[in-house]
Amino acid sequence: MPLIVMCGFPSSGKTTRANEIKEYFEKSTDKRVHVVGDATMCVDKNTVYAESQREKNVRGSLKAEVERKVNKEDIVILDSLNYIKGNHATLTPRYRYELFCLIKHAQTPHCLVYCLTSADVSSAWNSNREPKEQYTQEILDALVLRFEAPDSRNRWDSPLFTVQKDDTLPFEDISDAVLKRKAPPQNQSTLSQPLSSTNFLYELDKVTQDVLMVRSFNMAEMRKLRRQFISYTKLHPTENIGHISNMFVQYLNRSLN
Repeated sequence: MPLIVMCGFPSSGKTTRANEIKEYFEKSTDKRVHVVGDATMCVDKNTVYAESQREKNVRGSLKAEVERKVNKEDIVILDSLNYIKGNHATLTPRYRYELFCLIKHAQTPHCLVYCLTSADVSSAWNSNREPKEQYTQEILDALVLRFEAPDSRNRWDSPLFTVQKDDTLPFEDISDAVLKRKAPPQNQSTLSQPLSSTNFLYELDKVTQDVLMVRSFNMAEMRKLRRQFISYTKLHPTENIGHISNMFVQYLNRSLN
């Protein structure tokens, strides 16, 4: 069933809105609603968002939890920052696009709820939280600067529902978007190809081995990353074999930086 992605600055009301959506669907449907987010995973925000590797690990854990909970019956709400840019903008995958690929593969609809606030409002709301729930001002400012606002012209940001602090959520429109709309069609990049495709597996093995030969890192670690990349790519094959080398280099850069 559908994925509802919350989006916005830190302390922009995402959790409040996520809980409102959860209550609406629980009252108006017979669906179970799962909220996945920093709070449900007991994330220490100021520790995680101060270090790129920990932040990357949390993003991966959130995505994995969403993938585990998405099924044919339930509604999943992802309550996190869900921005796109990372500390290394050229190397970090576009996170909301990754979520879009996930729902295409699962063949379920999704929508984005954008809690739009100014940086000043978010800062004020953050200051009114319990001390243990607050972002430090340094972390909050850094996350605001890195945030990339959603754009409904992007497939991964559509349907998009933008709500400001005094707005009432458009519950019926959100419901129509995730319960009445068809799932986005799978394309060749999200359809698993048969593993008997000898040429694909041969090229996957050969290209990744060739890339390792020109790198100067610890080879045991590199071979481990190669095995992980091959396992992932077998499940998410690409039509264009010529892209494998670049994909693997980017994977290594993200893993080693």
